[in-house]
Amino acid sequence: MVASVWRAVRGTGTDIVVLHGWGLNANIWTPVVTSLAQVGQLHRLDLPGYGESPWPTDTPLTFENLCELTLSALPERCHLIGWSLGGLVATELALRYPERFYSLTTVASSPFFPAESNATEGDWPGIEPHILNTFAKQLSKDFKRTVERFLALQSLGSPHAREDVKQIKEWLFAKPMASVEVLDAGLDMLASVDLRKRLPELQVPCLRMYGKLDALVPKAVAERISTWLPQSECYVAPKCSHAPFISDPEGFINRLVPFLQQHMP
Repeated sequence: MVASVWRAVRGTGTDIVVLHGWGLNANIWTPVVTSLAQVGQLHRLDLPGYGESPWPTDTPLTFENLCELTLSALPERCHLIGWSLGGLVATELALRYPERFYSLTTVASSPFFPAESNATEGDWPGIEPHILNTFAKQLSKDFKRTVERFLALQSLGSPHAREDVKQIKEWLFAKPMASVEVLDAGLDMLASVDLRKRLPELQVPCLRMYGKLDALVPKAVAERISTWLPQSECYVAPKCSHAPFISDPEGFINRLVPFLQQHMP
């Protein structure tokens, strides 16, 4: 199950790893690379199957395999930061291997992405399932356009959405695109992985960051998770949508860096 996971390393000191979201690659972190590399040794990874990290042949495209392949590429111990789908991977790894992480930061992520109606436990805020289904159906027809539409959805609400999307597209197309199979499996993970019941088991210091205008992970998710993780820190970026480190890099860094420094070895 060995595959080479692409990484770029910058800076010195304690290891910090950033994981990107669905359909994208490590370029997405460009606005905050310089700042984070001043705090420690920053590792940007292309998740297995994305960018320049080929998915290993003969390995099923499952969430468990995605997590294990990602783990194999991590330093012995690090601060782990995951955005969107990358936040789901990061949370799973922190739950499973707490001894490997100084801290966990999730950005615009959720333990369960789809919206859900539940008479006994109350409604769960998230992405309407039909949106994920529509993207899955359209992938095989025109996957480049489908990914572009998903990017537009991620920037919805941002005060400079058009500029955000233009910039993200440049970063995305500067590396190889993920295959339809990988993208389809990723959508399936967003639709089905559910870490909610396990969240109270988290033993790693945790910061959760959200965008107030996020159309994919509504800020109502933040309030629900606070009841399961009362020790965690929570920050909702006021004028940001799904990618606060792009919409407001300075505000993102100002909130993240003190948390990382607080939990340095």
